[in-house]
Amino acid sequence: MKVLAIETSCEHASIALLSAGEVLERTLEGHANHSEKILAEIARLLADSGIAVGQLDALAFGSGPGAFTGLRLACGVVQGLALGSGVGIASVSSLAALALQAPAGRVMAATDARMSEVYHCAFELRDGMPIACSEMACCAPEQVLLPDGDWFAIGSAFAAYDAELTRRLSGRWSGVAAAAVPRAGDVARLATRQVGDGLLLPPERAVPLYVRDKVALTTAERLARGGKA
Repeated sequence: MKVLAIETSCEHASIALLSAGEVLERTLEGHANHSEKILAEIARLLADSGIAVGQLDALAFGSGPGAFTGLRLACGVVQGLALGSGVGIASVSSLAALALQAPAGRVMAATDARMSEVYHCAFELRDGMPIACSEMACCAPEQVLLPDGDWFAIGSAFAAYDAELTRRLSGRWSGVAAAAVPRAGDVARLATRQVGDGLLLPPERAVPLYVRDKVALTTAERLARGGKA
């Protein structure tokens, strides 16, 4: 199986090519918002592997939640490649891809959503696949809900809001990986399940997963959250 994946939901963008069970991944530091550079890197990655876009089984992107500009970029790039090649698209949750980096068991994946909020979802890893145990949500760290039991905490939220999350869920973590970010290689691995299940999307149906509908706060709301007017 051959899958090309893009993950740009955070500052650390990456692309990956999964072929014959092996993943070749490249990090795109410093230019996550520049489509021409990502396209050039994709072309170089495919050329180095001797694979044309039309030979892929799927194009995959981390659909979020995450940075709006990054999500739109990844979605737009795979849509363009799909339109020109006829290859289907796999839309993969960036939180599910993040959870794949955790040890086997129960995982709380949470990333910094800015605006004093976090994106989060609880997963259980079964046979190497993250199965959601809660609804994906965006809320203040003090409002995060977690099913009973111990969980492995992973994602930037545990660096940005460690004190708030620790107060809210003290003693619930079996381990913490606050520096982990979603990776394109894991997006590609999760996309293989969608290929096998026949769940690939045409370009017009591939959309980012924003989770948060409101992207700006009033002055009063910023002050209520401890921000500046």
